[in-house]
Amino acid sequence: MRSVHVTGPDTVGWVEIDRPVCGPQDVLLAMRACGICGSDGLYTQHGGIPPRQGATPLGHEPAAEIVEVGAEVEGLSVGDHVVVDTMAFRDGLLGSGGAQGGLTELVLVEGAEAGRQLRVIPPHIPWEVAALNEPMAVAYHGVNRTAPQEGDKVVVFGAGPIGLGAVLGYRRRGASHIVVVDIQPSRLQTALQVGADAVINSAEEDVAARLVELHGDASSALVRGVRPGTDIYLDAAGAAVVPRSVTRMAKHGATLGVVAVHKSPVELDFGEILTTELNLVWAMGYPTEIFEVTDDIIENWEKYALIISHRIPFDQALDALSLARTPGAADKVVVTFD
Repeated sequence: MRSVHVTGPDTVGWVEIDRPVCGPQDVLLAMRACGICGSDGLYTQHGGIPPRQGATPLGHEPAAEIVEVGAEVEGLSVGDHVVVDTMAFRDGLLGSGGAQGGLTELVLVEGAEAGRQLRVIPPHIPWEVAALNEPMAVAYHGVNRTAPQEGDKVVVFGAGPIGLGAVLGYRRRGASHIVVVDIQPSRLQTALQVGADAVINSAEEDVAARLVELHGDASSALVRGVRPGTDIYLDAAGAAVVPRSVTRMAKHGATLGVVAVHKSPVELDFGEILTTELNLVWAMGYPTEIFEVTDDIIENWEKYALIISHRIPFDQALDALSLARTPGAADKVVVTFD
């Protein structure tokens, strides 16, 4: 059967692999959709992930249908639609250095347990929307790391999939006002549709001044100058200007969370940060959130569907990877299986 692998630096290709054999404690999944993540491009750039450089299976945002269930497995049945915890596989992280990837026709879950690697979802949820479960868990972990309180005023930088997922997460956590900052008008429009209260095009507006209009002035004797009353800033953009800007305008005691991947070092003025006592937190993966987001996706799947910009068939998976790596060409690419 066919699988998409990183076969060398900046090279991906089709690889023929053996069909998995389902044991008594295992479940066999037929992939129905798999999202393309920005990290897939990073894996490709570096020729894969050790110890599988040159032979790294890709795909870690899957939605699948169970097609075979081992005799000793309980709570899972053939025909179930499932979302997947790609970090809970026995043979390594699915699509992120493990032995298997989601851009494959069939995936084996060894030692399968309902609620551990797999969560059953209703069959009416579109496959491509179900495939958002993994990135939405990443976004929600970013939200949780910033410890939002009821009524907080929030700014999300970056209206890509993670930023939009964070908007939905902050809304669930009780944020009173959410602003999204980006430079692409189409992305900002989607942010409003998803649930942002306001948007700022940072290529055209002074972000700090606009935030003061939206969130009030929180300057004080300790932190002088006009300061937005924003409680939480989340960097889902990965541009150096974001943390630099936040450290210059944050009020005393605000929080900056970084969930984006920064590809180059960022220089910050610690002297400038000291007086604000800015809380700086980081977020990667999803220690607990993978199935915490599932119920919201089920309940509001039409809203989550707005995040997807391209649906591309499995036969064109290499094109999908190329599209996702092209700056400005796509927002969220999902590969679908017939």
